[in-house]
Amino acid sequence: MRHEFRAGRAVYAVAPVLAAALAHIGPAATWLPDLRRRRFPGLAGLGDPGHVALTFDDGPDPASTPRFLDALDGLGVRATFFVLGENAARHPALARELVRRGHELAVHGWTHDRPWWPSPARDAREVRRAVRAVTEVAGSVPRWYRPPYGILTSGRWAAARRAGLRPVLWTAWGKDWRHDATPASVRTTVAADLRGGGTILLHDTDHASAPGSWRAALGALPDIVRDCRAAGLAVGPLGEHGTGGVLVTPVTAVTGVSPGTTGTASFRSTAPGQP
Repeated sequence: MRHEFRAGRAVYAVAPVLAAALAHIGPAATWLPDLRRRRFPGLAGLGDPGHVALTFDDGPDPASTPRFLDALDGLGVRATFFVLGENAARHPALARELVRRGHELAVHGWTHDRPWWPSPARDAREVRRAVRAVTEVAGSVPRWYRPPYGILTSGRWAAARRAGLRPVLWTAWGKDWRHDATPASVRTTVAADLRGGGTILLHDTDHASAPGSWRAALGALPDIVRDCRAAGLAVGPLGEHGTGGVLVTPVTAVTGVSPGTTGTASFRSTAPGQP
């Protein structure tokens, strides 16, 4: 009887901790692509069915971001850059150059950390700090927020709302952060999930990715834009994307690029050594 009593007390003692942990991490289930597309289309980044939002995470980085700016200029495309506050503060001239070239700055947090332990005060403090850094270099208050790793905890969600930011994740990504990513693999992975009204996630730096992995995203970028245009889709920043759209014609139906395909004739890789 005494043993059972002690066990019961232990359960009651642990229960509030478990409840707090679940409340903290529960919203992170929106990381699951199918769930957020079906239940939270705005969070997934679904917008105008005739438009695709192009977004980049983790910069700015003087070693790689200028190359993306030049490539986007050549393509005549503007995008949304979810910058880390610490990087914007460290490289303010480059952050201002993003704005000067017509791109949109958004908030990706202050650092690229994983929020496993609840700390609402920390979340609020770091989001506010990042907003101030982005506002200072952009000359305007940012509208969008994407948490590092796409992990939207209750603390981060509340911090974004208090800061006046709208959380946006993505509907298609290139997995360009992997050490084995290539321009071909990035293009194929994006095409597998991309539809009109979708939001693409790429990275303009290897800040939180495998060293040099940004080259795969840069190499894939021209073909990704061409695939969208071939499907009759405009490409631009979230500010031009609208909300409440639905998924329509798959890009793969137009380009012939199917999941797992890396050697089709329609693939044109710009990375050295790629077929």
